Amino acid sequence: MSSLVLVLNSGSSSIKYRLLDPEAGRPLATGLVERIGQGTGRLVHEGPGGTHETAQPVADHEEGMRLVLAAFADHGPALDPAALTAVGHRVVQGGDRFDGPVLVDDAVEQLVEELSPLAPLHNPANLSGIRAARHAFPQVPHVAVFDTAFHRTLPPAAATYALDREVAAAHGIRRYGAHGTSHQYVSRETAAFLGRPLEETNTIVLHLGNGASVTAVRGGRSVETSMGMTPLAGLVMGTRTGDLDPGVLLHLLRVGGYDADSLDDLLNRRSGMLGLAGHTDMRDVHAAAAAGDERVQEALEVYYHRVRGYVGAYMAHLGRVDAIAFTAGVGENDDVVRAGCLAGLEGFGITVDPARNAGRKKATTVISPEGAPVTVLVLPTDEELEIARQAVAVVRAGDATAVSAG
Repeated sequence: MSSLVLVLNSGSSSIKYRLLDPEAGRPLATGLVERIGQGTGRLVHEGPGGTHETAQPVADHEEGMRLVLAAFADHGPALDPAALTAVGHRVVQGGDRFDGPVLVDDAVEQLVEELSPLAPLHNPANLSGIRAARHAFPQVPHVAVFDTAFHRTLPPAAATYALDREVAAAHGIRRYGAHGTSHQYVSRETAAFLGRPLEETNTIVLHLGNGASVTAVRGGRSVETSMGMTPLAGLVMGTRTGDLDPGVLLHLLRVGGYDADSLDDLLNRRSGMLGLAGHTDMRDVHAAAAAGDERVQEALEVYYHRVRGYVGAYMAHLGRVDAIAFTAGVGENDDVVRAGCLAGLEGFGITVDPARNAGRKKATTVISPEGAPVTVLVLPTDEELEIARQAVAVVRAGDATAVSAG
């Protein structure tokens, strides 16, 4: 049986895709359709013949999928549905209904739609991509892989908010986490890199990008994570606040003239590093800090302070930490941030070697000194490869039972 998988990550106005051989661990093609429904759309396709770009109106995700198929037909590699083991889909929110990847049918589509209030910016877009792809590949198995599924192992003490139980139950309020596919991939690959059995390895994964989260992984299982019911909680992010006293929201509702929609915009799109420093790209942040902008320097310290606090808390939860792994766009490429996040933790056996840490890391790299009690490393994430592997496993097992009985 072929193991080729087409992985799709559909946003509200985009479709990211990658054709993978998960057994070889390599992509055959990758691409992006963006600005769907926004005037002139754009497709970039990278295949064996190089990079090809086109611009034209893209009305919806159905038309976006047609462009993807045309790009494979025109620029390769040939995309024969009979050669596909599966189409794998990233879905952000699985709520308490999905604890693993699942074959997609009409009932799963309906459940993904019902969970949209928990991820209103993500699930509807993910669902649009699923529907367009099922129409384009009706004979190929489709598998949904949920960002939240890896965190279903959180113990009740970590997942439960101290909110009235009836209110929480009625509205599905609990910690779900996010970036689970990345945290799962990185924690497993970290154990393999260290040559340790996964079930005996404790890792803190720092997924630092425009969205950022940290997870404590004990023996391959998520036991604590920084994102909460939504991806708004936890670390300082590009435009998101991270942790915030809920009383601040009540104060803004009462005296600031805000309503739910304007608060949503403030917390998700106008805060984080953008709100503190005026920039979301860390390269711009560092340039402004180097130029002496005190507000930007303070913003970086807030960012580092939040990460250090979570690292310390998760060391307490795990009891023993074998490795701290940096990943995602900032974690893989920004040596200044990596050093800043762990500065001052030397007393806990956590040290970053300046020479080893220097520069961007495109491969797994240890950045702690030789013999350090806690191995600090950079490990590039590959969420698409993880989705592809899970999709193949589900199809080959014929397992459509990942919907929990609850």
